Amino acid sequence: MSERNLDKNKLIELVASAGVVGAGGAGFPSAAKLSASPEVIIVNGAECEPLLKVDQQLAASEAAILAETLDALVAALGAERGIFALKEKYHEALAAIEKEVASRPRLSTRALGNYYPMGDEHVLVYEVLGRIVPEGGLPLACGALVLNVETLLNIGRAIFGEGPVINKYVTVTGEVARPATFLVPVGVPISDLIAAAGGATVSDPVAINGGPMMGKLVTNLSDPVTKTTKGIIALSPSHPRAASKTRSMAHMMRTARTACCHCMYCTELCPRYLLGHRLNPDKIMRLASYGHAGEPASSTGQVVLCCECGLCEQACVMGLQPWRLNHELKGKLSPRIAKEFVKITPKAPNRFRELRRYPIPRLVQKLGLAPYEAIKAPLTPYPGTAKTVKLPLKQHLGAPSAPIVSPGDSVAAGQIIAAPPEGALGAPVHASLAGTVARIEADAIIINAAG
Repeated sequence: MSERNLDKNKLIELVASAGVVGAGGAGFPSAAKLSASPEVIIVNGAECEPLLKVDQQLAASEAAILAETLDALVAALGAERGIFALKEKYHEALAAIEKEVASRPRLSTRALGNYYPMGDEHVLVYEVLGRIVPEGGLPLACGALVLNVETLLNIGRAIFGEGPVINKYVTVTGEVARPATFLVPVGVPISDLIAAAGGATVSDPVAINGGPMMGKLVTNLSDPVTKTTKGIIALSPSHPRAASKTRSMAHMMRTARTACCHCMYCTELCPRYLLGHRLNPDKIMRLASYGHAGEPASSTGQVVLCCECGLCEQACVMGLQPWRLNHELKGKLSPRIAKEFVKITPKAPNRFRELRRYPIPRLVQKLGLAPYEAIKAPLTPYPGTAKTVKLPLKQHLGAPSAPIVSPGDSVAAGQIIAAPPEGALGAPVHASLAGTVARIEADAIIINAAG
């Protein structure tokens, strides 16, 4: 593959039309991200959550296009350098990437420790550059633009003419017969992925869409894979992670009023607190449970600093969930109170930060996931055949896309079927298979495969 020097405007146009969004997080439209002028581009290959394997496997198998794409982005955006950041334990991935960057002076690698949540952008920027992102801020405030490995791969495929985002890499693991990582059409039902992995090994399985910490419990296995689906973890309904994700906020707060001993462990292990941010989960729990209790009511504004990684829940000796309270409060804050807790940059991280980083092996044991973590879930050809796909109109941060097709229309794989409103933050949706538009719902387009 030859080097491509792209004009920045052309780059953004290609990425936007391909519908590329962040593949492992909130789905921020990548074209908007690439409008920046960073000093350094960091490729996030930390694979933050246990059990997920996509990014480390792509780094090993697609190192050539990843390196060429990053080099092209560095040139197009006027950055000084690009850095692949992967955990040191990903030996095969690091070796493959290091081989590819050896002849590219603007690129390098950075080996990371095996801690959670290493993939959090604020944590990653500090580990790679030694810079602290301002409270509530973005890595760009430190001169850094962060892209996920799979997102970078999708950008590369867009700019090198290999097509839009119509497929998704997903790790399927947990209580399945043959854990694997598949490349599947966007929109296939989650139940199909579990079947492709040999089926569930427990009765009435529940599934987590994403990682075990930040992933969401799937209430309907017919729900579709989207552009941001990174993993499907099948579990027994009695597994502690399933129970944790079904616990109600009311139940958690009732428990907090009687069981919270204000030990501050949730704060002492909070990754944002350890970076020097003014986030104190224990104080928020105290405010919610007992009123101000010596804390000013305005201190609730600090909840906007929470990345909802869930580590506070694992730190709590009572199993409480401060991150869930933070999530609830975020939507209820006045802008004035929230504003007090953003944009301030700590001068230094907590002096005990290095000692309090949370090792992944300890987290895996505590979560009861050790039997699954040891399984490789290798990249495997998808054995299924998609007959019907359901394509949500909002698979990204920003405004939902609007259909530009009608029921009964024939569509080709890769054809745009929904587009974002003019001038709005968003991303188009493409047909992930050739077929006929069966129907259009309020939030999705359903396509039946041809034949």
